[in-house]
Amino acid sequence: MALEFQQVTYTYPGGAGERRIGLDALDLVLQEGRFIAVLGASGSGKSTLLQHFNGILLPTGGQLLILDYTLTPGMSGKGMKELRRRVGLAFQFPEQQLFAETVEEDLLYGPRNFGMKPEDARIAAHKAAKALGLGEELLGRNPFHLSGGQMRKTAIATVLAADPDVLVLDEPAATLDQASREELLTLLADLCRQEGKTVILVTHRLEEVLPYAEEYVLMDQGKAVFHGSPRELLETDGLMERAGIVAPPAVRFLRSFSERFGTSLPDGPYRADELARFIRDVIRKEPPACPIA
Repeated sequence: MALEFQQVTYTYPGGAGERRIGLDALDLVLQEGRFIAVLGASGSGKSTLLQHFNGILLPTGGQLLILDYTLTPGMSGKGMKELRRRVGLAFQFPEQQLFAETVEEDLLYGPRNFGMKPEDARIAAHKAAKALGLGEELLGRNPFHLSGGQMRKTAIATVLAADPDVLVLDEPAATLDQASREELLTLLADLCRQEGKTVILVTHRLEEVLPYAEEYVLMDQGKAVFHGSPRELLETDGLMERAGIVAPPAVRFLRSFSERFGTSLPDGPYRADELARFIRDVIRKEPPACPIA
């Protein structure tokens, strides 16, 4: 089943009758069970897009087909409890979704609210905490007394605890150290591959998702100007730059390498060991006559 935006427009009300466009007649079809990264400059519509997936924002034009639900302009926001159980959203700033006096209470809220029995809710909460590396000693702490990284992990764990079908995350790795970022992204990739969950992740760090994401959406001025594979994104010259994304050094190297040897890049995701193998195999077939630019 697809997650489909059909000519979806969203406008934010402004002062003196002015309106700011968040999404502009967006057409986008995403298949379930994929790890999808959403890229774009500030103000491109990334966060607005994410908040439509579980009905926090409703379109002002067009319609969305999300799992078994159709979201249209002017509809009531009531009756979306089951949609929000199946589509879990982690905000960019964790303080926007943490509210309880202890970490454990925050983790229990979703499972209880969506109808789990108390013991099942507790098991789900502790499983999510363990998956995010939150030790038992943190469960009784006030979430607002944790470090920034621990708060972010707690916010993501509150989403995981409800066991959604679709995970929608806005900059989930921000404020995490390198090891924690890799652990989180590996966890999300495993949930996608092993449990069939759909992962939709907004990030401004292209390099951190290259080893994991199977599809990319590039947003610019409220539209999806690209949707495709990692290889297609990297081989479309100037596309990211025109959308305000600076290609990281690893991407610039891969582009130079493929141009130098006249070969297409592999399909991705771009894990370091697989890229190293690809580069070795190409060079063995045609050793470079001069250094790669």
